[in-house]
Amino acid sequence: MIMVIEHIISFILHIDEHLVEIIKNFGNWTYGILFAIVFVETGLVIFPFLPGDSLLFAAGTFAALGSLNYPLLLAIFFFAAVIGDSVNYEIGKKVGTTIRPNTFMGKMINPEKMQKAEAFFNKHGGKTILIARFMPFIRTFIPFVAGASRMKYGYFLMYNIIGAALWVVICTTLGYFFGNIPVIKDNFSIVIILIIVVSVIPALMGFIKSKKKDKQLTKVE
Repeated sequence: MIMVIEHIISFILHIDEHLVEIIKNFGNWTYGILFAIVFVETGLVIFPFLPGDSLLFAAGTFAALGSLNYPLLLAIFFFAAVIGDSVNYEIGKKVGTTIRPNTFMGKMINPEKMQKAEAFFNKHGGKTILIARFMPFIRTFIPFVAGASRMKYGYFLMYNIIGAALWVVICTTLGYFFGNIPVIKDNFSIVIILIIVVSVIPALMGFIKSKKKDKQLTKVE
């Protein structure tokens, strides 16, 4: 398990090097691999640790070099994100949030992350689906929670489509225009870490606010 985690961290931090290998070894099949990674990261609640923002950024960088087709990337990432969230929604609708801890899914899902996602969802409603697109980990749990809460699918789909379009266009385009600037290219791992940190800031701010409210309520009581 530790080796798997180390490999995933290495993949995220050195995603440019891994993409070079994938493009070189698989050619046009690279698009299918990229689709699969985004689909699994957004669609299966037990895989929130797969690269999302960093993958889109890195792919955009290679599109600028001509190694990948930029419009095709946007389309593939968009459909992978929309379909992934829809599948996640259906899983949540069927399974619900009452997952037994001793089951396979119960062991794979981080209960603390799930509770944070539920609290975030209850506070922001439909907007959560859009906002969560830019929040690693949280974005994988939110569609599941939306399905479990029986949110109307049409309402969910609207935010799903808008959120996916914004997420894909912003992250991929940033990589396309800025990924090959010498300073960024020479410090790609640092840039990826910064992307992850910036992505986590909204969740961190929400956590801090909730803690402050809890303290205020405690003082009142």
